Amino acid sequence: MTADHGSSTTAGGDPELSDSLRTFGAVLKALREAHRLTQEEFAPRVRYSTAYVAKIEQGKRFPPENLPGRAEDVLGPVAGKVLGAAMRSLRRKAGLASWFLQWAGIEEEAITLYAYECRGIPGLLQPEGYIRALFERQLPPLTEEQIARQVAARLERQRLLTQRPNTAFNFIIEQSILERHVGGVDVTKAVIDHLLDLGRYTNVEIQIMPLRQEDHTGVDGQMYLAESPDNRWFGYTEGHRSSALITAPSEVSILLQRYGKLRSQALDCRATVSLLEKMRGAL
Repeated sequence: MTADHGSSTTAGGDPELSDSLRTFGAVLKALREAHRLTQEEFAPRVRYSTAYVAKIEQGKRFPPENLPGRAEDVLGPVAGKVLGAAMRSLRRKAGLASWFLQWAGIEEEAITLYAYECRGIPGLLQPEGYIRALFERQLPPLTEEQIARQVAARLERQRLLTQRPNTAFNFIIEQSILERHVGGVDVTKAVIDHLLDLGRYTNVEIQIMPLRQEDHTGVDGQMYLAESPDNRWFGYTEGHRSSALITAPSEVSILLQRYGKLRSQALDCRATVSLLEKMRGAL
């Protein structure tokens, strides 16, 4: 995955993992159907959304660690053991893409989502022209068909902002990202317009970190944080062709402290709007 955040595959793909995910999903579906449960009936019993269960069964999401245990309570101990063994096999085969697939599932269920970006506009906030500009510049190069698939997948992910109106989203974006003009001036205008539009949502806060800020806590790079429905926090970070899902409470606590300081150092939402309008007018 790249700095723009949100690609669900590596550049070369991960077919072995994809096949394994589809197999896991098929097993879960068969066990569910053997108990004559629909997805709509099964999902609340394992405390996930119906859409999330559907994506796991389709092989589009890495199953969460506690799924076998929750499924055992509904489908019985044999089903729990089968799914647990399948999960262990998935972890052995997991490559770069698996980290994001796990994070994507956490992101979809989150009741709070924080993002600090110093490399590119967060994936959930990217307009189509910016998404395309990023993938057109990716190395190794992608085919037009691959670019189209990536653009469609990212646009589909962005439905989270409207489908989860009770989730609180906060994004901190470095001003330098906008000053870079990735894709050209017209793309940058579209990005700023898109940010201004999204910032009007009652569940979305966007803050710009100004170019000059002597007290800056983001020197270690981007970070993403999510709070689950059972109030557990998870962190996610990325580098070149590497990524990490952070689950240890002590480590997540450090990221939360840093993010809290970043929020106080960035412009507030009203000042952010003023800066974006000023930048838009200067283009």
